[in-house]
Amino acid sequence: MTMKTKVIMAGIMLACTGITAQAQDAKTEEPKGKAIVQVFGNFHSGFGAENNDRGFELERSYLGYEYKLNKGLSVKGVMDIGKSNDVSDYQRIAYIKNAMVSWKTGNLTLNGGLISTTQFNFQEKFWGYRYIMKSFQDQYKFGNSADLGISLAYKFADWLSADAIIVNGEGYKKVQKNDGLNYGLGATLTPVKGLQVRIYGGLNETCEQGKKNIVNMATFIGYKADKFSIGAEYNKMWNASYKEGQDQYGYSVFASAKLNKKTDVYARLDDLCSKDNWNKAKDEQAAILGAQFKLGKYVKIAPNFRMSMPKADGADNAYSAYINCYFGF
Repeated sequence: MTMKTKVIMAGIMLACTGITAQAQDAKTEEPKGKAIVQVFGNFHSGFGAENNDRGFELERSYLGYEYKLNKGLSVKGVMDIGKSNDVSDYQRIAYIKNAMVSWKTGNLTLNGGLISTTQFNFQEKFWGYRYIMKSFQDQYKFGNSADLGISLAYKFADWLSADAIIVNGEGYKKVQKNDGLNYGLGATLTPVKGLQVRIYGGLNETCEQGKKNIVNMATFIGYKADKFSIGAEYNKMWNASYKEGQDQYGYSVFASAKLNKKTDVYARLDDLCSKDNWNKAKDEQAAILGAQFKLGKYVKIAPNFRMSMPKADGADNAYSAYINCYFGF
């Protein structure tokens, strides 16, 4: 058994020990369960050079179940059904996105198993339109949204919380091949009501000769009120794909406003850069502007206009119109 496996197993055993103790003291609380169903789809059409890129698309489906057993104890399993870059777009691939146990006691939360990562989860929730477009780090592959391992979070005060995570570092779609681990530490501050600041640092070990550890740094600041929200994040990744000097960095600025109970408008601007232009072929600025309409409790429709401005020499700007759809509960 590798050291990596021992660390993860020890963490999961610790979680289970605490969970068992809590379960024995919680005999009066009734278990509660709920289904998890989320479906992302769209119709899109490109313009100009992208004119041939159009059609209906089923992007992703999440199917699962969450069950709260007693005080602080819950289990969750979620399947992710989507596309794979390795096969034809006509096929759908199913992955296990979450298979986890959580325990919450007081200000402490402990998760173990195939869990959601903490690298950009906070920014994604603040952005609030994941079914329309992924948050910056997810969009440009700075990290994985879920992985196998353990995490904990502790709320020290109303204005300060911190979290730590140890996972494989290879995501939930790949079989573990690398013996390194991915470590992350984060802190979230709320100095005044509505204002939130997030700082995160991570180290993804390689354990292979000739390769370098991946280092991630993320900073975020945002303000959310009843009628509007605005946020900005700056991210940097050193040694992308474990290759020395392949650094990437960029920012994302976004805002949204509620026109009424059923209608929002939103806008976002991303800028992705690479050190010494090593990734210039994929570096870009990207913008999105649109609206969201809530059709009842479970359905959302979001028409939007997008523009991509590549930084590669001679590359033309790309324009497209989308109608994104969401169904979920």
